[in-house]
This record gives sequence, C-alpha cells and structure tokens, in this order.
Amino acid sequence: MFRNLCPEELGISGRDSEIIELVLSSGFKGLDVDLPALVEQVKSQGFAKATRLMTSARLKFGSFRLPIRFGGTDTEYKTDLAMLPEQLDTAVQLGCHRAVTVLAPGSETHPFHENFELYRRKLHEVGDLLAAKNMKLGVGFLAPGACRDASMLQFVQRVDQLLLLLGMVTAPNVGVALDTWHWHLGGGTIDQVKSLGAARIITVTLADCEPGLTAETATLADRNLPSEAGTIDNAGVVKLLSELKYDGPVTPAAGATQLEGQSRAQIIRNAAAACEAVWKAGGISSGAKRVPVGGR
Repeated sequence: MFRNLCPEELGISGRDSEIIELVLSSGFKGLDVDLPALVEQVKSQGFAKATRLMTSARLKFGSFRLPIRFGGTDTEYKTDLAMLPEQLDTAVQLGCHRAVTVLAPGSETHPFHENFELYRRKLHEVGDLLAAKNMKLGVGFLAPGACRDASMLQFVQRVDQLLLLLGMVTAPNVGVALDTWHWHLGGGTIDQVKSLGAARIITVTLADCEPGLTAETATLADRNLPSEAGTIDNAGVVKLLSELKYDGPVTPAAGATQLEGQSRAQIIRNAAAACEAVWKAGGISSGAKRVPVGGR
C-alpha cells in the first residue's frame, strides 16, 4: 500500500505543478486523477505533454472517479458508457487501474428493491468493461442521513446494505472503496474489513470521527483527519491492510469544518503528518522520502 493524496478529499485545488510539488514535498507516493479533465488535456496537448509532470515526478496514480451516472436516466447512463472506452484507454496508458464510484444514498423514483436491481445490473456491466482493461472498481457509500434529501427514497447508507449489493455483483473485479469514516457511521467493523480480503478492497480512505457522532447527526463537513488514537481505529485498519498485503492507495480525508482557514500547503502537510502518526501507531515503517519534482 502507498500513501496517496486526493485533492477533492481535502477540499483543495490548484495547478497541477503546484499540487504535485506539495504532494512530493510532503512524502506522498500517489495522486488521484481527474480522468475526464486529463482526457481533454491529452486531446489538446498530446499524451506526453499532458502527463509530463506526473511522469517526471514518478508518482503513482491512485484512482479515478468513474465518470458514470449510475443513478441518472437510461440516456445519461448509455451516453456515459459510450464515452468510457476512450477514458479507460487513457487511464491504462497512465498505469491507473483503480476506479471508484460512490452510491447515491437515495432515489427520486425507485424504491430500495428496484434501485438495488438497477445498480446490481449496472455495476456488473461496468465491472466487465473494466475487467477487459485489467481494472478494478471500488464502490463506496454515504452514511450520513444528511447526504440524502428527506423527500428521496432511501438507498444504501449502511455497510450491511453495501455488502449485500456487492455480494450480488458477480464481477470479481468489483469490490469496496473503503472509507473508514462512512464505514464507522454505517455500522461497519474491522472484522468485516478483514473478511473482505485484499482482493475486494479496491481503495482506502482514512478519516476520524468526533465521539458520539452518528449517521443521524453527522454531515460531510464533520470528517476529521485520521488520528492514531481517535474514535475510529485507523491505526488498526492500516495494520490490517499491511497484514492482508493490500497494495493500493491509502488516502487521508477531512471535511470543511477542520480545514477552514488553512492554506493549501498547510492542509497537505497536516494530512501527511496525520498519516505518519497512523502508520507509526500501526507499527508500519513509512519509508517516506521527500524529493522535488523531477528529482532523483
């Protein structure tokens, strides 16, 4: 496994060169990809020019958000599917083999059982497309009730519901996008993580939770950076991942409440320090080396 940074999970943005410099100087080994944006850059600039910064930095590509509107109309879904092969070809060229999608927590039109079948069918279909490219798909969910409009029909917002759905998807390359904050609020346990095994854990996101916070009271802004001794046993998760020989990205996350007033550089440094503390608490050597862009 390797420490990875996803700017979206930390509420930051900037030019590629600025983000990559901060990522490297903070000891991260990987970076998530905005695949649709990169595809457009490749079209306009060519592959070599569009990817030169990542190539010179020798960063790993963590994962990319799958550009498929699973909960959209049939027309939207089919349109996204038609565009997917070109996008996947670019991802393959980059060496990025892990895609992520997060289930919508509700539906305006479909009750749970109908939505369940729709997602089961679509996840299997997309999983097969990814398998042809030697790619994996991680599926996540949103635990807080606040993520779903009260007027919507509820869908997956608990770990047991997610595992039931994935148990019905026979594509072997479709697994869990593990987010320890949502996993905790969604009633998940570390034993359930262990039962997945490394093959079914596609990506990992670490965050911590205030004591007493529940799915009924939490909002996405409440996520804290992972802690070595917090409410969520992130150190135990990292230790387990090491024992399972998980080889994918591990990404810190935090909500707006914790990050307010901090510069982009401060946020990334704090995220790196949080990861370092969790790694040490889990008894894992970081092996982090900080090098400049293009350095050796």
